[in-house]
Amino acid sequence: MGDVITIDGPAGSGKSTVARLLAKRLGYTYLDTGAMYRAVALLVREREIDLENKEEIKSICENIDIRFLQDEDLQRVFIGDRDITHDIRTSEIDMLSSHVSAIKEVREAMTYLQRKIAQNRNIIAEGRDMGTVVFPDAKIKFFLTASFEVRAKRRYLERKERGEDVTLDKIKEELKKRDQQDESRRISPLKPAPDATIIDTTDLAVEDVINKMLFYIEKS
Repeated sequence: MGDVITIDGPAGSGKSTVARLLAKRLGYTYLDTGAMYRAVALLVREREIDLENKEEIKSICENIDIRFLQDEDLQRVFIGDRDITHDIRTSEIDMLSSHVSAIKEVREAMTYLQRKIAQNRNIIAEGRDMGTVVFPDAKIKFFLTASFEVRAKRRYLERKERGEDVTLDKIKEELKKRDQQDESRRISPLKPAPDATIIDTTDLAVEDVINKMLFYIEKS
């Protein structure tokens, strides 16, 4: 196992942006685990698989070929040779991936794959259970949070930039559901690791968050 830094947190906390930029700053590999669950959710939807059909979903996880490619400031996600970068960034896949990630067989398969990716390389692992379940022995762990209003506004602006016709009220409704699903699921619920450094990003610019992280990293 290489050097692993984990960044967990709820939707809209800024963890994806920070993780990608921090990885670039340190020369680490950025592991977007949320995209991995979204890729599984995409195939579940396209193949019209019932969420109760654990065997078929498990088969998807065991045979899926997920690849990441850094393209300037955008990390592209592939299933085989198919670019699914934009296909997995919809509200439908967002909610479905939360349901899929609550399935025991899925989490076990993804945890195995995530640890395999981390072998012999330094990574920034971003997700919801990186510091608690997947890499509990990571030396440096962060948990990002922010007020609900700020997180909702960030998601709203992100979706508007993608050209989606959404309202802030709709985003708030979806975010509440996502938070509830992530925090209350029986397997790997969203919570900070006991030894994680918690950073509230509500009033911080991205660069301020990264500087705080670099301070803790250099001090460790």
